[in-house]
Amino acid sequence: MAVLGTPTGGTTGETDGTSTGLRFPRGFRWGTATAAYQIEGAATEDGRTPSIWDTFSHTPGKVHHGDTGDIAADHYHRMPEDIALMRRLGVTDYRFSVAWPRVQPTGRGPAVQKGLDFYRRLVDELVEAGIRPVATLYHWDLPQELEDAGGWPQRDTARRFAEYATLMADALGDRVATWTTLNEPWCAAFLGYGNGVHAPGRTSAPDSLRAAHHLNLAHGWAVQALRAALPDTAEVSLTLNLHALRPLTPAAADEDAVRRIDAVANRIFLDPVFHGRLPDDLVRDTEAVTDWSFVRDGDLAATSAPIDSLGINYYSPTVVAAGTSESPSPWAGAERHVAFHPAPGPRTAMDWPVDAGGLYELLTRLRDELPHVPLLITENGAAYDDYADPSGQVRDPERIAYLHEHLTAVHRAMEDGADVRGYFLWSLLDNFEWAYGYGKRFGIVHVDFATQRRTPKESAAWYARVIARNGL
Repeated sequence: MAVLGTPTGGTTGETDGTSTGLRFPRGFRWGTATAAYQIEGAATEDGRTPSIWDTFSHTPGKVHHGDTGDIAADHYHRMPEDIALMRRLGVTDYRFSVAWPRVQPTGRGPAVQKGLDFYRRLVDELVEAGIRPVATLYHWDLPQELEDAGGWPQRDTARRFAEYATLMADALGDRVATWTTLNEPWCAAFLGYGNGVHAPGRTSAPDSLRAAHHLNLAHGWAVQALRAALPDTAEVSLTLNLHALRPLTPAAADEDAVRRIDAVANRIFLDPVFHGRLPDDLVRDTEAVTDWSFVRDGDLAATSAPIDSLGINYYSPTVVAAGTSESPSPWAGAERHVAFHPAPGPRTAMDWPVDAGGLYELLTRLRDELPHVPLLITENGAAYDDYADPSGQVRDPERIAYLHEHLTAVHRAMEDGADVRGYFLWSLLDNFEWAYGYGKRFGIVHVDFATQRRTPKESAAWYARVIARNGL
């Protein structure tokens, strides 16, 4: 297997993955992940129209330094180069997202063939490189025209999404075997419509709950659409950023804070998708916000259409206690009852705590609650203040340590019975990091955004060795 060369001066010993001897099962999927708006650029080329993130990033004051995804990592033009990097890494899988407004600019009607052609070329290049394509249909880039019509708080957006799913399955279903409907619907609903720090930047607690339900409904209807259009062998999935929750103290009030956030962060998706119900305590907690009358007969049967795997995105744990949250809050119904506290430990450049125990906790929880659902770690990684040194190398020992710790936690969870089938490192490339613009670097490949030069970091060589060994 071709891998990247071994860097000089890197971290060695346990953190470098040379002494623990942990091995993953044969066939374990090793991947990287990206998102369309964060890397593609070409924002107005070949028929693509604005998404809510184009509009949001061009709105003064919304994104750090006024950065936009207009060019990003220019992946639209440099896609073959990026796939060559993945081939050198030895990854088995690549999780990418489709830009909805690139293939269906208004969110309605026929596809734009030039947009589809880009994804056809992408998939063909991946297959030729021996890399399994994993397509995500929605990573937050709603066509602006659908937002102008009401966005995710409107039921019709879910209908449009199911039609879009059919369009993509018809175009790529013969070559893409793994499909994810939504990425992190919690962020889309509650950061987009609750506290407004993500696109489209609206601040309405009722709309955030409506959006969450219609995202669940969009997922369910899209599962049905994909099943109708894809071969029986296709894998259909959903990716959630489930929160690993801990009380600040053992006090009953702090334990109740955990329950409240678990309802509006985790079970608002897990219960409709896997059990066909809304959590009773969520309905009670939010009765001052909404009466949930937008949930119609048959909706929860649709949201619980069976899926083949569940993707988990994890970065850090969440510590809560009784108290109040800042307004506007993404925590509809909980903002007057819950305060958030920093977890202890070292921090990443995002000021997120490094604590792989939270990932272990999530995986073992899902082992117990959803024992028959295979799991994929679809995002895990860290941002650090990376730079190319005078020799041209990008040394990132903190990232290597972070990845080693988290892969060890995944392995431990698997030994304890969690059915984890793969790990997708976030991210392949430094990219447009949403409201943080280009100020935060998650990639294992450094991107000089002025020249678009790609430089694999030491973590890329480390990850290539992990893949080649199928373990640490």
